[in-house]
Amino acid sequence: MLLAADSGQVTGLCLLDLTAAFDIVDHDLLMLCLERQFGIHGSALEWFHSYLQGRSFHVIYSGPMSAMVHIVCSVPQGSVLGPRLFILYKADLAEVVKKYNVTM
Repeated sequence: MLLAADSGQVTGLCLLDLTAAFDIVDHDLLMLCLERQFGIHGSALEWFHSYLQGRSFHVIYSGPMSAMVHIVCSVPQGSVLGPRLFILYKADLAEVVKKYNVTM
């Protein structure tokens, strides 16, 4: 964050690096967001939960296989649903900015 004072005013610049944005989506927060902000409940919410939970990956390069990594956050990249879930996840960003009287 960059702060500058000019004529008694303080200006702040906050830069958001969204290059790895899909990788930082917290599953529990996303579930709360889907439930509270968008009214998704019951089997529909359970479907989203099952879609995100239990994911893992490993890499095979020139024969050997890496250890299995369990994914605890992120939305699937390369999927149709991934970008939409990220948009829903960050939907309240404008409200937070407004709450703290920040110009976006």
